Amino acid sequence: MGSLSLSRRTVLAGGAAVAGLMAAPNIVRAAETLKVGVYGGYFKDSFDKHIFPDFTKATGIAIESVAEPTGDAWLVQLEQAARANQAPADVSMIAQVGMLKGIASKLWTPLDLAKIPNAAAILPHLVNKYPDGKVAGLGAVSWYITLVSNTKTFPEAPASWAALWDPKLKDQLGLMALVSNSFLLEVTAATFFGGTKHLDTEAGQLDCFKKLSELKPNVKLWYRDEAQFESALKAGEVPMGEYYHDVTGLAVADGHPVRSTFPKEGGINDSGSWAVSRASKKAELAHTFINYMCQPQIQALLSRKVGTAPTIDRKLTDLTDKEFAGVSSDIAPIVPRYDLYQTKADWLNQKWTELIVG
Repeated sequence: MGSLSLSRRTVLAGGAAVAGLMAAPNIVRAAETLKVGVYGGYFKDSFDKHIFPDFTKATGIAIESVAEPTGDAWLVQLEQAARANQAPADVSMIAQVGMLKGIASKLWTPLDLAKIPNAAAILPHLVNKYPDGKVAGLGAVSWYITLVSNTKTFPEAPASWAALWDPKLKDQLGLMALVSNSFLLEVTAATFFGGTKHLDTEAGQLDCFKKLSELKPNVKLWYRDEAQFESALKAGEVPMGEYYHDVTGLAVADGHPVRSTFPKEGGINDSGSWAVSRASKKAELAHTFINYMCQPQIQALLSRKVGTAPTIDRKLTDLTDKEFAGVSSDIAPIVPRYDLYQTKADWLNQKWTELIVG
């Protein structure tokens, strides 16, 4: 089941709501098709099976799903196509750094929230805006990276991210290999410097790099291959580290001696947003689609069938405590500083190589 993480994350490194959705003049839409780009593999399969058919049933709009390539490749395709007034997809699920790059190039059609009443429930940190305040994107899915451990090696769960720095853990940690997907600068800022605002300045960033470098002796594996870490965690070869909460939960359900802990400082909340290409001729249908996806019952369905955390307040959903705990937490999250990975990527990568993984 490790493919859950691999296929969706490599891109990143109710009833009343339905009634409101359909309150527009009842135009026959059966012949209309909307192209929707989603992360490939498991993710796309889940949407094709559990989400898109119901949307078509509710609205009469057919969905043509498009598997997005990894990394920046999809953003580049959308940018190039938009210059030719073409849209490989009308709506796309976009990673947060890609959202910011698209905002800088004005790639996204501003969304009219009057046509997306369900967007009022989206958590504020999952609303992407242009500098003038217009909405460029809305949270589509989110997930958590947490502190994971092998229960045989560590009978007691760690309570804080500070556990990673414990000298007793020499040569026992597995951490992600990139500054832009591990979010360890944010973890360091939240754990030792009062929050991620400490990363606002270069001096603050260097504070976090210096503190982070102190845990290097504890790291056995800087991983790019998630399956490699997962198997080492299960076997106890690399008994603690950072990993995806939902995938760890699948391993627990399969009987492996592992756990996922939301530290007191919060889990790392990463996400993808719905955005509409400026070249799309189907903005009206796109608004209908995004409004549908923001509904509490659809967010709950995504949690149950795709393993994502709700992008709305859990109180609006009918998720049980157990279902919610499987994908999320009530502890306030650490939200990545995506702005830094857009504006200071080269400098951060250079310092990361010099001070952390070099």
